[in-house]
Amino acid sequence: MQKITKETYIKWYEDMLFWRKFEDKLAAVYIQQKVRGFLHLYNGQEAVLAGALHAMDLSKDKMITAYRNHVQPIGMGVDPKRVMAELFGKATGTSQGLGGSMHIFSKEHRFYGGHGIVGGQIPLGAGIAFGDKYHDSDAVTLCCFGDGAARQGSLHETFNLAMLWNLPVVFVCENNGYAMGTSVKRTASHEDIYKLGLGYEMPCAPVDGMNPIKVAEAFDEAIQRARTGGGPTFLELKTYRYRGHSMSDAQHYRTKAEVEEYKKIDPISQVKDVILSKKYATEADLKKIDADVKKRVLECEKFADESPYPDKSVMYDVVYEQEDYPFLQHKI
Repeated sequence: MQKITKETYIKWYEDMLFWRKFEDKLAAVYIQQKVRGFLHLYNGQEAVLAGALHAMDLSKDKMITAYRNHVQPIGMGVDPKRVMAELFGKATGTSQGLGGSMHIFSKEHRFYGGHGIVGGQIPLGAGIAFGDKYHDSDAVTLCCFGDGAARQGSLHETFNLAMLWNLPVVFVCENNGYAMGTSVKRTASHEDIYKLGLGYEMPCAPVDGMNPIKVAEAFDEAIQRARTGGGPTFLELKTYRYRGHSMSDAQHYRTKAEVEEYKKIDPISQVKDVILSKKYATEADLKKIDADVKKRVLECEKFADESPYPDKSVMYDVVYEQEDYPFLQHKI
């Protein structure tokens, strides 16, 4: 893993702040009905992505996740303007506006979604890793999912085969406590999700998902194990989401006081405190970063707003390969 330096902390601050403000902007435009359908925001969980990216080799490693998937592709190199355009349903989006909020995708940057089916990405993540092993690549796949998806049967089938075939994959449970709105303690007889790996003799561990240093260290160990033929790892990242499961979540299952308590260990604040205490930057320096982040987010919104909607014909182009298919002869 690259050494964690002054530059690392500055990058973490800027990246996590951008991701946070990007999501805040999406919440605002959702209320304006510029973004439709479901919208699942990442606020509070940024340290998981920041730490993971520090440990990954972005020239070859891959990532797949669930529907809380707007900032991960940005971190992996996708233009944030295209991500926002996708959420707006515009032709300039990552999938020409056809995927929307839950299906951000970039083959170029090795980000494979964005999946709306709970736990649906778990076997796919192992499949991507199988492909790399089959082709003798030393790339590693990060397969991310939430605590709710950990209750899916597909997880167990995937864990079994991943260990049997010694696949280069890191399974990542981003445990934000409540799945869609049911606490972890109410969904199983245990609260330590990482222990599910023990039944398959898979290396597994809990990680402080609010601290990017702890995250980076855990991911580095797991990624190196996978890259050198040591097989899968299962990490439970204990994190917290400040917003609801989606924008329609009334959050009756928790108190505002609980949310405020978690904000005391906010990953952005933790990094900012280190930067200031170690004099890596001044308050004035950070304010410049804040202003630049705000400007960049507004540019993303402007780009998405001004982009055209896709032509109706695009909808058919990605569904039917056969050009003379009967249904297409009658399309409007």
